[in-house]
Amino acid sequence: MTWVNASKIETRKYLCGHCSEPICSEIGYQESDPWNRIYICHNCGKPTYFSQQEQVPGPLVGATIHKVPADIDKLYGEARRSFGVSAFTASVMACRKIIMHIAVSRGAEEGLSFLKYVEYLSDKGFIPPDGKEWVDHIRTKGNEANHEIKIMGAGDAEDLIIFIEGLLRFIYEFPSRIKKSAQPPKAV
Repeated sequence: MTWVNASKIETRKYLCGHCSEPICSEIGYQESDPWNRIYICHNCGKPTYFSQQEQVPGPLVGATIHKVPADIDKLYGEARRSFGVSAFTASVMACRKIIMHIAVSRGAEEGLSFLKYVEYLSDKGFIPPDGKEWVDHIRTKGNEANHEIKIMGAGDAEDLIIFIEGLLRFIYEFPSRIKKSAQPPKAV
């Protein structure tokens, strides 16, 4: 991606809200008000806007998880990006929906109640020890976001994304690593 007339401006360190890389950029655009700037990420080439201390998109919460089914990975990405643009209620709702998708990906029938999905995951051992409280917390926050006139905050969304990250590692990434490391070495 090539940006037309981008120039050298005051250097700024930040976490890119697009690619999550730590950046130290000096290329971008500056408005006459020195607080308003757009920096170009040298890793992904995408712009990040700064006004005073606000960053849009903000840094993504949570890490990239490997070996996750495409639909779940897409929802997880939506939850993370929603957080990055301060859409915390949407982020919480996406985290709740991820639980449903995980259950179905692991054999639960479609169309069950959220509680049935939680019970399924718990009964089949997909929720780690002491994790049922977290899943219930996701249910509670998701219900508040979805069924009540309540706006979620950054802390609500961050907590849920971090737990979902752990759950995705536990259910998808860790088992795939064991399978990969258990394979015998290839003969040369």
